[in-house]
Amino acid sequence: MVKYAIAKQLAGKRVITTDGEELGRVVDLFVNELTGKLEGVLVEPNPDSALAVKAKKEGGGLVTIPYASVLDVKDVMVVDRRNLA
Repeated sequence: MVKYAIAKQLAGKRVITTDGEELGRVVDLFVNELTGKLEGVLVEPNPDSALAVKAKKEGGGLVTIPYASVLDVKDVMVVDRRNLA
């Protein structure tokens, strides 16, 4: 199923997992220049999430989530935890 959303509406959206953990907020998107498809979502992690620990280890402070793990976007962006590495 294709997920449609307007990019500027995604900025600042909360990102949560299917089990309810709040991962953080959307900062930016990665788009494939050749195909125009979204490939990833750049997230500023919630300091209380396991994702924040990963971000600190990688040193950048921000984390990329593959767009394939996004299940739904409405008031929040819901991602499938199983697809997060």
